[in-house]
Amino acid sequence: MESRRVGVVGAGISGLVTCKYLLQKGFRPVVFEANRSIGGVWASPLGSTRLQTPAELYQFTDFPWPESVTGVPNHKQVMEYLEAYAHRFDVIRHVRFGEKVVGLEYVGPDQEEMEAWDLWGGTGDVVAGAGRGVWHVTVEKEDGAKEEHVMDFVVLCLGRFSGLPKIPSFSKNKGPEAFNGKVIHSMDLAKMGSNVAAEFVKGKRIIVIGFLKSALDVAAECADINGAELPCTMIVRTKRWNLPDFSAWGISFGYYYFNRFSELLFHKPGEGIMLSLLATLLSPLRWVISKFVESYIKKITPIKKYGMVPDHSFFQAMSSSLFALLPENFYERVKNDSIILKNSKSFEFCKDGIILEGESVPIKTDLVIFATGFKGDEKLRNIFKSPSLQKIVTGSLENTVPLYRECINPRIPQMAIIGYSESLSNLYTSEIRAMWLTHLLDGRFQLPSIKLMEEDVKKWDKYMKEYSHEYYRRSSIGIIHIWYNDQLCKDMGYNPKRKKGFLSELFMPYGPNDYIGLESKKE
Repeated sequence: MESRRVGVVGAGISGLVTCKYLLQKGFRPVVFEANRSIGGVWASPLGSTRLQTPAELYQFTDFPWPESVTGVPNHKQVMEYLEAYAHRFDVIRHVRFGEKVVGLEYVGPDQEEMEAWDLWGGTGDVVAGAGRGVWHVTVEKEDGAKEEHVMDFVVLCLGRFSGLPKIPSFSKNKGPEAFNGKVIHSMDLAKMGSNVAAEFVKGKRIIVIGFLKSALDVAAECADINGAELPCTMIVRTKRWNLPDFSAWGISFGYYYFNRFSELLFHKPGEGIMLSLLATLLSPLRWVISKFVESYIKKITPIKKYGMVPDHSFFQAMSSSLFALLPENFYERVKNDSIILKNSKSFEFCKDGIILEGESVPIKTDLVIFATGFKGDEKLRNIFKSPSLQKIVTGSLENTVPLYRECINPRIPQMAIIGYSESLSNLYTSEIRAMWLTHLLDGRFQLPSIKLMEEDVKKWDKYMKEYSHEYYRRSSIGIIHIWYNDQLCKDMGYNPKRKKGFLSELFMPYGPNDYIGLESKKE
């Protein structure tokens, strides 16, 4: 197995940690990175961008933050941390910068044969035997030249917060084409770099569409540059439970949502009768905790004053990972009129700017910035050359993306996806997945049959729809993160219970530090 060639697509967080664990197991990884830097979205953020979680929840299990970094790190500290990690574990040497993967093609058994398989890859072997099947990876270099590489296994670490911007659709002549100003996506602004971006927005009337992380960061940047003389208007289509910090009423969110007791309040995929009964009996506590946190946010932020109280519960925001940490002093900017909040479900463009639903007078502007997310599904599909694999990889829009353990598509052999499913701390989630994958590649355990994997996928699909509602395609494991990690630990043969003592195991928050030395604790 050690001689097998493994291609990793992307040198963001998931790509880096996957490469590290592949090297640790003796594989020969090649990481293809389209840009000239590691770090993914952290390579070119706006100046005000910072983490969405405290440092202790966003770290590698074998590489702590420097003691000088406390609280919520800013983007420069995050990049320094990732670069130090990549150098410490000799990952950089295996990254091919400026090489964008533009096509993946599986060369081996045809689609008809693959559909008849009972076991993954036909035999259950993670990597096919000699001549069985390989991946042809087509990369495009910065000068436009293309090369093809042959890989025994590929790991897609594409991320879902970059690449293809998601722009709302508009009626004919009511979209950006009707506007005399400029329209960009937050991704375009971030790519400019802080200094160029600051000069670009300076002196402009700006509208930002959105109310999550990117939108908040963009609006804060624009407000600091242009002030109240040229206020930045935010069009909020969906109100969000955005937070000033990662606590409520002086208690860390870890005690509300990141411990085993909190997970007893939810029905979980594959749970037994007793756990199901407990989840039903304890379900009223979900409402109590959610209202308790909401009361804190209403007290500490002026969302009632500005008409920004969400229509959904904080619990739903947590279950779908749809909330953000506010930039420092965000509502101070609103108070001094350098940011203006406008709530509107829909809007349309006109020559001079944007007209909100129910209004006739436009908001005049020079620049509209969409901070409306990305087309993660389309980005994932487009990398495959085969139309059939394009269809299989993301599945039906009526269901979640079909990934066993949120990593393996049961119908696509010799390929894994890491970093697509969301959690409330994506870094160490990706690390546990990378560890799980390399154990699988190393033959430490075997996958169940395709039928059993697909049955498990359906259980997780049911869970996502029950708690994330219309956002089920985000595949967020946020509120049952420990339960999810337990499945991976059990597969690898490690004890999932990481704490000492019954009460600590039940009530103390879980985080990356609990998985330090995981391999030393067998079941």
